Amino acid sequence: MRANQTNLNRRFLCIISSFLLLMLSSNAMSQKNIVIKGLVLDEFENPIPYAAVGIPAKQIGTATNDDGFFELKISEENKVDSLEFSTIGFKTYKIKIQDYIDKKLTKFTLIEEVVALAAITLEKPTSYVKKALKKVKKTTLSTKHQLNMLYRRSSVENGKTRFLVEHYLNILDYGPSDTRLEEIGIAESRKSADYRFAFKKQPVHAVHIMGQINPLRQRIYESDYKWERFDDTSYDGEDVLVMKGTKKQEKKNKAKNWIKFYIGMDTYSIYKIEVSRFASKEAGLKAVYIYKKNRDNKLVLSYHNREARFMTPISPQKQKMLKLKAKRVQSSYRHEAIVLDYEIDKKKFDVKNTIFDKKDIGDYNIQYNADFWSKISLPPKTKFYKKSVKDLASIYGVSLEEQFKLVNK
Repeated sequence: MRANQTNLNRRFLCIISSFLLLMLSSNAMSQKNIVIKGLVLDEFENPIPYAAVGIPAKQIGTATNDDGFFELKISEENKVDSLEFSTIGFKTYKIKIQDYIDKKLTKFTLIEEVVALAAITLEKPTSYVKKALKKVKKTTLSTKHQLNMLYRRSSVENGKTRFLVEHYLNILDYGPSDTRLEEIGIAESRKSADYRFAFKKQPVHAVHIMGQINPLRQRIYESDYKWERFDDTSYDGEDVLVMKGTKKQEKKNKAKNWIKFYIGMDTYSIYKIEVSRFASKEAGLKAVYIYKKNRDNKLVLSYHNREARFMTPISPQKQKMLKLKAKRVQSSYRHEAIVLDYEIDKKKFDVKNTIFDKKDIGDYNIQYNADFWSKISLPPKTKFYKKSVKDLASIYGVSLEEQFKLVNK
């Protein structure tokens, strides 16, 4: 009787083990990733930078780098979906992912969308801007959502990158209709070796400043600018007007500070923003914000970069050691933010290592997870990032990857 019972138990365990193996195998297959990558060009073989690439219906996407390259990880189940390419000035292009795989495509050509609005009677530029700003809550994703973002800051001194910080951020946000980011978590972090000699720190995490200088979040007054119709273009089938606003001059400030809004004629959506502010020849700021449509035609932040330039004083000892003639050196912060994906289901929100204190991005010490950085699907490196990598490796002949291993604990 006991022998029979033992045999039954063994058979039962075998059945359970087989079932578990089958389930694990099934899960492994379902979780298998496919890497989609390629080059996005115009009809003249010129690369198209910062084009949105993804599956809007599934909230999956990325952006091309400044050389037109992109890389995107998808799952097996996404093979039935369509990959969509969209950017300012070109017709939106779609292709079935299975067709992309079958044809082994590596290049994608976007056709320029010709816009002829010269003969059309338009509203005054100020009117377009005023309506666009008023409709921001309606045209953008303004319900609570989580942005998963790669944020980079390079510290440049005397023309050379001397420190780099990369954060993978989880951000709870209500979009640009809100004046601030709701909650920020540093899920993962890594730093280069710190070769700076002219230290200048920011009073808050750099991503906060990204929000603070965005004209949509600043609640700017259109009456403070002199607006003109600068150019015409298109986005996803909609005619787009480029409105340039030059800040009305103050007597003490001779620098011409301006904003460009890329505004849809029909929806008054603001698809792209360019900002230029200069206090002097040595100090100033240039920034770009690019938004893309989601499945509900609401705009979500896709890409941002900026460079803030300033002069930094150095001590006489360092001046002598580095053989510099000037007591101040030209410095800058180069920032880049890439939204890798976003989530609208509140049950799936997951913000790790929420930050509450106010300190420089380089002063946060988050445990380094090499496995995470080796597995995450990062976008292709941009020109400014490649330069930073080269600069950092050249200082003492140590590669950036090796610095990550040595510096981050």
